[in-house]
This record gives sequence, C-alpha cells and structure tokens, in this order.
Amino acid sequence: MSTRQNKVSKQVQKDMAEIIQHHSRKIAPGKMLTVTGVRISADLGIARINISVFPSAEADKIVGYLNMHVSEFRNELGQRLRHQLKKVPELKFYLDDSLDYIDNIDNLLNK
Repeated sequence: MSTRQNKVSKQVQKDMAEIIQHHSRKIAPGKMLTVTGVRISADLGIARINISVFPSAEADKIVGYLNMHVSEFRNELGQRLRHQLKKVPELKFYLDDSLDYIDNIDNLLNK
C-alpha cells in the first residue's frame, strides 16, 4: 500500500467514524458502531469500510442499511474531503466480526 493510499485511508476512516457516530442514533439506537478499518484501492476509487457493531445482534441488518444509504454517506464524506481529493471514493461497508470471533475463542478456552 502506497503512502498516499495510507493517508487517504486514515482520513476516510476518521471522517467516516465521525459521520457514522453522528447518525448512529438513527441507524442503530442502543448499539455502538465503530469503523475498525478502511482499505482503499490503488486508484483511490473504492473504499472498503469495516464496521464493528456491539452488541452484534442485527449487525447484518445495520451493515445492510449502511450499504443501502451509501450515497448519503458518500455525499457527506465528499463535503469533508472536497479540498483534499478530486474524486470521492465509492464506499462499500463490510461487517467486522473479529470481536465475536475473539469472544467465541475466549468462551471455548474458559470451558
């Protein structure tokens, strides 16, 4: 990953975290949404955003909601990045279930 990709990835992660936090009451009341990582393509055209949901009940539904309303989030991200990027990357949200995986391993070890 190039230095430019790293910088853009970190900035997108920071801005998307703020955007999702701002909308979290509407998206998933009573749940904590976290942007755990952003991977950006080499041409800076696609951003793959990993979202962690706690508690994880209905996590797939929440990620589905984010993907259905991606144009709204991309527009808001564009407002924040308008002086830094010529083109706002396409956004794709994915569920980061690493917390569930860790919890499952922990439960298995404690049996």
